[in-house]
Amino acid sequence: MDFLKTTLSLDTIRRELVRLEDSIIFALIERAQFAQNSNVYSKEYFQGNGTGFEGSFLEYFLHEIECVHAKVRRYTSPDEYPFTQNLPSPILPALQFPPLLVSNSINVNPQLMDIYLHNIVPIICQKGDDSNYGSAATKDVDALQCLSRRIHYGKFVAEAKFNDPKEHDLYVSLIKAQDRDGIMELLTNRAVEERLLLRLRRKALVYGQEIEADDKAPASSSHLRIELDVVANMYEKFVIPLTKEVEVEYLLRRLDHVPLGPK
Repeated sequence: MDFLKTTLSLDTIRRELVRLEDSIIFALIERAQFAQNSNVYSKEYFQGNGTGFEGSFLEYFLHEIECVHAKVRRYTSPDEYPFTQNLPSPILPALQFPPLLVSNSINVNPQLMDIYLHNIVPIICQKGDDSNYGSAATKDVDALQCLSRRIHYGKFVAEAKFNDPKEHDLYVSLIKAQDRDGIMELLTNRAVEERLLLRLRRKALVYGQEIEADDKAPASSSHLRIELDVVANMYEKFVIPLTKEVEVEYLLRRLDHVPLGPK
């Protein structure tokens, strides 16, 4: 999304989230072509490699990539959050974004990384080791970055909901009371969540097909590059709850700051 030109609303945010669904599904399909390759995530395996880095190969690779991305100001964008620390400063001049979010330090990438390694990779990838460590890590980074953007978009969703005239006063009341459960209940729209899960299943069915030019058969779940319910289940169990956690944490701090510019 071009934050320099776009006026944020729930509709524009939802359109961006729908586009991110496509990116996430394709990223998972790409990662699923390689085995789990647990050595990629093992700190013990990567010791004595000559880099002096203390961590796994994925952590090393991710930090190297984020160093490059930080130099071209990726993490100055309001929707981008790094997984690693001690990143260099941008070499490009700063962009002046309009006031979109109040200042906050919410970053749930550590939780996302844990979920990805223990609950996503084992589901989408075959067990075993095919030695494609570089390729697997490259696809891991793509998937993690897409998932991170999707989850941290919860801040924009929360800000839009907070500024909705129909519910603004109720949000203010709940925030003043620091009523975490009340905020969670107010921001939850179960009908929207059900439509999201249905859409994800349909997309997984279509995007997971290996389609030939002369293939006239309708979409079928018999030969998919990723299991039909994997993406929807991942959203239901992990992505949606973690996104709503971001929303709640953002809203709990919302009254600590002055109002943003006109919406």
